Amino acid sequence: MEDFTQFLLVIGLLLLVLICHYKRSRRNNTRKGIKLVAPEPSGALPFLGHLHFLRGQAPLARVLGKIADEYGPVYTLRLGSRQALVVSSWQMVKECFTTNDRNFAARPNMATSRHMVYNKAGFALESGPYWREIRKLVTLELFTSHGLEKFKNVRSSEVTNFINGLSLFSQKNANEASVIDMGKWFENITFNITIKILAGKRFSITGSSEGNNEDLHVHEAIKKGMYLMGVFIVSEFFPYLEWMDIGGYVKAMKQVAKEVDGVIGKWLDEHVERRKEYDGEKEADFMDVMLSTLSKDAEMFGHGRETIIKATTMVLMIGGSESTALTLTWALSLLLNNPHILKAAQKELDMIVGKRKWVEESDIKNLRYLQAILKESLRMYPPGPLAPPHEAIEDCYIGGYHISKGTRLIVNIWKLHRDPQIWSDPHDFRPERFLEEHSDINYQGQNFEYIPFSTGRRVCPAITLAFEVVHLTLARLLQGFDLSTPMGKPVDMSEGLGIALTKVRPLEVIITPRLSPELYQHL
Repeated sequence: MEDFTQFLLVIGLLLLVLICHYKRSRRNNTRKGIKLVAPEPSGALPFLGHLHFLRGQAPLARVLGKIADEYGPVYTLRLGSRQALVVSSWQMVKECFTTNDRNFAARPNMATSRHMVYNKAGFALESGPYWREIRKLVTLELFTSHGLEKFKNVRSSEVTNFINGLSLFSQKNANEASVIDMGKWFENITFNITIKILAGKRFSITGSSEGNNEDLHVHEAIKKGMYLMGVFIVSEFFPYLEWMDIGGYVKAMKQVAKEVDGVIGKWLDEHVERRKEYDGEKEADFMDVMLSTLSKDAEMFGHGRETIIKATTMVLMIGGSESTALTLTWALSLLLNNPHILKAAQKELDMIVGKRKWVEESDIKNLRYLQAILKESLRMYPPGPLAPPHEAIEDCYIGGYHISKGTRLIVNIWKLHRDPQIWSDPHDFRPERFLEEHSDINYQGQNFEYIPFSTGRRVCPAITLAFEVVHLTLARLLQGFDLSTPMGKPVDMSEGLGIALTKVRPLEVIITPRLSPELYQHL
């Protein structure tokens, strides 16, 4: 009885808070004389607005895309106490990120940033001078031509380890079909490349630790962190309810933060001790670079040196490994369901590179069909089907509609990439479109109809690095192995719920070496 009474008190308090907020919101809008004229879907509920629209059995990008079919490529949603603008046409995207680019450069204040990334120290999730300074450092050291060349051996060696592991696996299972969960292998190689660049660490493909890398569970923690970034958190839309932690997501974020911090903190301590032996002169990875760049007593906007380094490492780990693995998984899934395209890609590799040596990064520029395959894969399955949220820092106009300060901007990249006015047969996997009618389109965010890595000031800075990894990994895989599915069945392309287009079913593949045995022996 006592528990029931407490429950009623909580519900009563919740309703009281919601009513107060609703009245205050109505009063402020009347005082300001602001009336949003962008289309708004019918069916909004008191206090909740359109939040119930987002709790369906389909990926969020598809849900929002279906609303766009009825209300057009620009509309507004009321999400609890938040207002959101959803756009999905290249004209609206261009207006948001050219005329209003500065206005939408801010990120909302999100629970993920507060509870999982060192109390808003993760530059990719923040705004203002702090974001600009850390992004400048990261871009200069990792993503310029100098940075890419500096870590070229890391990418090459990890791809070699990847192919060597697949070769050994196929040899052990030479008398039977070698069925492998390729998604797991993609996760391992992209994670290894990322942490080798960031902290000089690596984990074996099989999952056993090497050297001091006993903290393999950080990979699972990072995956959980990715999941938590896409879950429905009530307090994001009703901030005053965060203390209730409905769903337990805040607690889960704090646990992930604790696990990842324990590992990254140990890595940082190792780097500090190692640098004492070399008087701070040896820079082997990005942690070393940050230790050299930031003085011991450095502080930026309330964050100390250690926090800045750990937060930056965490953000790059989350953004650099899982999304790249997902891109490779969807690309191979599409190829397996279109074997004639897979064979055409292998034919191009045989003609341009041959069968007597392994494909290298320097060959990629000549593999135009392989590039088109990746572009088409990213069109259909962008790593972020919804661009990371932006927030208007002042009133503006989009498509002639008045948008209030504080409105969150949601760009539906998935819907944009399937606009039939731009893309013929948008639901078909046809790489040739990037060799023919769309041959002039690139992935740098300069073509507003194709923005797999977003666009504007907040465009992903790691585009070139991601493409180097994805192209070389896929090229080596297609060159080195014949690939098929168990019993010749098509790959199940079911998509997971939430923000990211995760693949629900494992990508099970049968691999068979297609080159001479000597090439695998001399990897």
